Amino acid sequence: MTQGRHADAASSGPPLWERESELDVAARALDDLCGDSASSGSLVVYKGEAGIGKTALLARVEAMAAGRATVWSARGGETVTSVPFNVVRQLLQPALLALTEEEAREYFGDWYDIAGPALGIAEPTGRQADPQGVRDGLVAASSRLARLHWPLVLLVDDAHWADLETLEWLAAFAERLDDLPVLVVVAQRDPEDAQAAACLDAVGDAARPGATSLRALTPDATAGLTRATLGDHADDPFCREVWAVTGGNPYETVELLAKVQDSDLAPEEGSAAELRALNKAARGRGLVDRLEGLGVDATRFAWAAAILGTRIEPGLAALLAGMNPEQAGRCAERLLAARILTDATYGAVGTLEFVHPLIASAVYDAIPPATRTAMHGQAAWAVTASGHGPAAASRHLLEVHPDDDPELVEQMRAAAREHLAVGAPDAARRCLERALEEPPLPEIRPEVLYELGCATLLTSPATTVRHLEAALDTTPGLVGDRRVDAVCRLSQALVHNDQLEDALRLIDDEAELLEPGPARLRLQAVHFMWEGIHAGEEDSPGRSRNLAALADRLPGRANPERVLLILRAFDAMTRGENAEEVVERCDRALVNGRLAPGLGWTDPEWGFEVLIMLGNSYVMSDRLDRAESLFTEAVRAYETAGWSGGHLALAQAFVGFVHRRRGRLTEAEAFLRESLRLADRVGTGLPMHWDAACILIDTLLARGKADEALEIAERYSFGPPYPSTLVLPDAHSVRGRLLLATGDIDAGISELEAAAKASIARGGHNTIMAPWACDLARALALTDPRRAAELAGEARVQAERFGTDTAIGEALRCAAALETGQAQLNLYAKAVTYLEASPCAYEHALARVEYGIAARSLSELNRGLTLARSCGADGLAARAREVLETGRGLR
Repeated sequence: MTQGRHADAASSGPPLWERESELDVAARALDDLCGDSASSGSLVVYKGEAGIGKTALLARVEAMAAGRATVWSARGGETVTSVPFNVVRQLLQPALLALTEEEAREYFGDWYDIAGPALGIAEPTGRQADPQGVRDGLVAASSRLARLHWPLVLLVDDAHWADLETLEWLAAFAERLDDLPVLVVVAQRDPEDAQAAACLDAVGDAARPGATSLRALTPDATAGLTRATLGDHADDPFCREVWAVTGGNPYETVELLAKVQDSDLAPEEGSAAELRALNKAARGRGLVDRLEGLGVDATRFAWAAAILGTRIEPGLAALLAGMNPEQAGRCAERLLAARILTDATYGAVGTLEFVHPLIASAVYDAIPPATRTAMHGQAAWAVTASGHGPAAASRHLLEVHPDDDPELVEQMRAAAREHLAVGAPDAARRCLERALEEPPLPEIRPEVLYELGCATLLTSPATTVRHLEAALDTTPGLVGDRRVDAVCRLSQALVHNDQLEDALRLIDDEAELLEPGPARLRLQAVHFMWEGIHAGEEDSPGRSRNLAALADRLPGRANPERVLLILRAFDAMTRGENAEEVVERCDRALVNGRLAPGLGWTDPEWGFEVLIMLGNSYVMSDRLDRAESLFTEAVRAYETAGWSGGHLALAQAFVGFVHRRRGRLTEAEAFLRESLRLADRVGTGLPMHWDAACILIDTLLARGKADEALEIAERYSFGPPYPSTLVLPDAHSVRGRLLLATGDIDAGISELEAAAKASIARGGHNTIMAPWACDLARALALTDPRRAAELAGEARVQAERFGTDTAIGEALRCAAALETGQAQLNLYAKAVTYLEASPCAYEHALARVEYGIAARSLSELNRGLTLARSCGADGLAARAREVLETGRGLR
């Protein structure tokens, strides 16, 4: 039983039998919420079968909160699960509609254009919205609302029938409750859909003290409820039969007792035999018979309401039922009196709801299939005629049988565009797949398939591949620029799905069909782009020659030429050609120092991969200021566009890479961990995981955190087999360095030997991008000094060819480590000079400390220690302090 204030709160309204402990959980959470605006949020989940009393519990929580907190509620519906953001709109839209656009913009800030369209308070921006970004925007919006309207209670009924977009938001919002003053109460059955089940499992995991499973009433509770309803004179055999007939289901019990009251049946043993017949009239076929007894008009109005789903607009129901307002009003009154419909309020709009979801399901299922299909078609027309757009009508069109209707195909394509614009690609996919079933005209079919592929480009590369391949194989097919665009998008999806060789074959086959011109040049550029990141290509020198022959004569006036210049610069960088020439080509690809129109981070024609190559060409060439500006612009562009998935994950990773190269190791680690968090939300084992994990491992090793680096490597399976795409920095080299740092010397040497083999096969000689030579030379210094010296000498030659201060300084530092006496000190002094001039502070600190130890120089060690501390290189700083504290031989 509940006690004290909780008992007072829980006892408001009619009694709920055997629900004291469930109410107590909510009552205590409400007390905590109302007591302190700085309190953590709470989540209560009630689970159970239909009619077990979940809705009654939510109603009691609402009554408990009345006068103490703001309460917003929403309900899922069996027939509206395909409507994206339906339930979250129900929850939040009434409060948001009270704001002017200016107030909403000020309140939402940068999230307004991202989350506003999904909530129906802002027009879409016109470009495809990233669903992860929209979800993040909704979490931010609801978090701000929770603080603004404290104390706030959110009630979600029938969550198993909520749309997937809402469930994904709810699962993400549940993760934030520790920081928010809000109480969320969810009622659900076990969902049939696997995706919905996964979301609700995540919600249940966040509940405290865990999801509560409701049980049927005991015979004693059923008897108590019976006597409270019918009077104390109800005898024991009658009460026992009520329990036997209903199985203790609270909803069925309440409905049965209402039937007993309506029939004036005496609550005694002699009447008990009639309970089963009455119970059948309260549900299923009996409910349908009762509905039909209200008349044809009332039945048709109820059918219209069932077709429309939840929060039913009376005017729209009347339009669908073919009634004038007066007729509809009379029908609604009959259905209200019969406890089939109930009044509801949605903002300032009066709406209707079914009294219970079981009633809604029974009425919907009772509509003859042919009539139901026809009514969905009429509902689509009525929704459109009422001023709602194609997306609102699409859920009804999904239920209409295919009928070779070109107009329906266009309606579904328009609905898909609306869904994509608000961040609901699954809803767009359903619309386009339905359009294919119609089917579309032969000349339209490839367009629909193309749109299907584009709809999933940000979320599912494998699905994109399937649809775009079908679009290209269809006859008659795509032509002109649309076909070239489809080929490029398909190749991008193949690469993201780790099918790089398939992407190259696709590009080559298509390019052979085209005459020389802009389209062919675009495909050639894309071909070189994918080859440039192909880790296992067979003829890297040949590709480099072909690329140089094509790109070196281009002035860079158009975007295909600019892309080829970037690709030539990236290729030259990986091969260790002169860094000044690399930078000169990169600069020629820009327009007044900025990305050309059409080559931005969110522009679809070329994708972001070529810009990643541009940024990394600057990174490896010691132009870290330009790289930082470029990658920071990427983060800003993706955040502004609301792209919170893989694009933002990669942008964060390469901002982290710039920090790593600058020696800002603490900042680098933060960016890279955030990158992996974002990547984890997209999927597992993707190329973006490799880049972020590789850079993070390298950063942690620089910080002296080898154990943490090893943990990251194990978590993300950072090791053979390596992906087909190039990883920056070189994955073999970083893994070899990790193995050496954790004491597995033999395995580390083997990994660095593998790095050497792979790098030489590719013609790659950049000692910063792939630093295997210097690490391998140090590892072999004692066991094979001759080979070590050869490796160090080759690294120095390659570094001087590349020509950056960092490359030369690192090569000199390696050579110094293999020498002794004055020769060693001279090399260290040169290394320090070069690295002091480079932008890479950690490498400078490392050289200072090693020079100080070799020269036994107190001043050099102190300078190195100061640099190491400023970099966040804890391991290096500890090494310098240890030498300084012993002090032996220092001068």
